[in-house]
Amino acid sequence: MRTWSIAKGHGTLNDFVILQDRHALLSPTADDVRFLCDRRRAVGGDGLLRVTRAEHFSEWDGDPELWFMDYRNADGSISEMCGNGARVFVRYLLDENLANGDHVDIATRAGLVHATVERDGRITVTLGRPRRDAEPTVIHASGRDWTASAVNVGNPHAVVWLGGDAELASLDLAVAPEYPAAVFPEGANAEFVFPIDSSHLQLRVWERGVGETKSCGTGVVAAAFDHLSRVGAAAGRVRVTVPGGSLTVRLDDAGVAHLTGPAEIVLHGTVTLPCD
Repeated sequence: MRTWSIAKGHGTLNDFVILQDRHALLSPTADDVRFLCDRRRAVGGDGLLRVTRAEHFSEWDGDPELWFMDYRNADGSISEMCGNGARVFVRYLLDENLANGDHVDIATRAGLVHATVERDGRITVTLGRPRRDAEPTVIHASGRDWTASAVNVGNPHAVVWLGGDAELASLDLAVAPEYPAAVFPEGANAEFVFPIDSSHLQLRVWERGVGETKSCGTGVVAAAFDHLSRVGAAAGRVRVTVPGGSLTVRLDDAGVAHLTGPAEIVLHGTVTLPCD
């Protein structure tokens, strides 16, 4: 019998179980993650944020004293990056006095993430320079084929543009989209987007390893980046509305994406994991 101390947080209703494992002694398995993220059997969440010193991860060659965001999807699979998760991770570090100040750096599988606490309490995280394939691709979802932009924000995304909110609302995202293996060998998140105006988008997302979620930080960045690219803007600011709230993306003159939004820790407790 194993009993772990956990917390739970969310960023625009994209929710996460948080496990503090400073010295990498717990090493949750994929089965453990699936149990913890199960909304009926355990705590429930779109993923797990494991808080561990970076020195315990062979894929990290930077400062070993940083906190490493070991992110797992709800199905137990490992993901490179999570934009909402990064903000919740930083909020947890600050609340637990594991970090201090308005500027916090964390290590991730997608590289170093810089976080800034804004005056209104929201958190901004830098997510590097998004990349977009020169040629569009095609994915299958909700019973039909869609032309999509292949965008990488540390993790892969397929961005589909729609004609209006009625088309967005009618989508059936209960079934996982199908992707061309040559473009997305590890699968992808799929964003379905329509522009409300030149600087405001609305979006629904199917997340790899989870299903449809209320929000996806990297997906919001992928959509904003693709939108700016489509209108020929090298930089700019875009507001994105998701079912869980509102996020802001700023693409700076160097092409670096900055994601701003809320992050809240909503509970602390213990959970008893089933015997193997």
